[in-house]
Amino acid sequence: MEFRKSANFSSMEWDPRFTERSPMFAPVARRGSVFRSYTDWPLRECLQELLSRERVTTAAGIPLRLVADPTSEPYELCVHERGEMHFRERDWHDFFNVLAWLTYPQTKAALNDAQSAALKERPRASDGRSQRGRRRDALTLFDENGAVVVASDPTLLEDLRCFRWKRLFVERRSDVNAAMGMFVFGHALLAKALSPYVGMTAHSMLFKVAPGLLAQDVDAQIRALDSQIAEAITTLAAPAMLSPLPVLGVPGWWRDNEDPRFYDKAEYFRGGRHKALFRNVFQANPRSVL
Repeated sequence: MEFRKSANFSSMEWDPRFTERSPMFAPVARRGSVFRSYTDWPLRECLQELLSRERVTTAAGIPLRLVADPTSEPYELCVHERGEMHFRERDWHDFFNVLAWLTYPQTKAALNDAQSAALKERPRASDGRSQRGRRRDALTLFDENGAVVVASDPTLLEDLRCFRWKRLFVERRSDVNAAMGMFVFGHALLAKALSPYVGMTAHSMLFKVAPGLLAQDVDAQIRALDSQIAEAITTLAAPAMLSPLPVLGVPGWWRDNEDPRFYDKAEYFRGGRHKALFRNVFQANPRSVL
């Protein structure tokens, strides 16, 4: 497939078996399977029932509620202060946002808490106009297009962090399969995975974990990591702290990457500005991941 821009994923028709399209949907597969019998989009009330059943709340403990009509108040503040999240029916982007809250409840609550604080404290330019700020940009990047990468071998994370794509995904492919796990987090990235394209890139958090975590199933791994990701959110200060991940290079996520020549696509598997990199590998709490 040639390098191209993303499609309008929100306009795609309902597919009750969307989780079978790609391994990228593994984190939300258990909850997504609830909708396999649906011949049309689930209504807002149906998704609200799931959120209420699992007691999904904001960082302040306010139950999350899906509302149909947006207000003039910023989206992040509506969620943070009243638990009201604007939801568009028949829209993949908003549908996956609900699944993300169900799958990573602590992380999503921590993100919203940090986004609201950043919104209130945003810096101002010399002309007095408010600016987004690097922290808010980083939080938005991770919320929309984030991924979580874990490894029991820190040299694998170093290869990813330093953009050594062929070394990581070709020369060390067996090591990646044995000692590394990758999970899509961002709801916009999940929407893009409905129709993957060369150019899809995640902004990822990297975690060194104990080997025992990787022996568990996907749901168990995410439950163990959720609080660790939420804690890392408090230190996310700039976009450069997130590592780019060309997701179609992940073994098993794209058929074409079985051919080593796939990684010769320089416009996709780009080099990085190594001198500007943060030491952005987090240490997960071993008690929670064994």
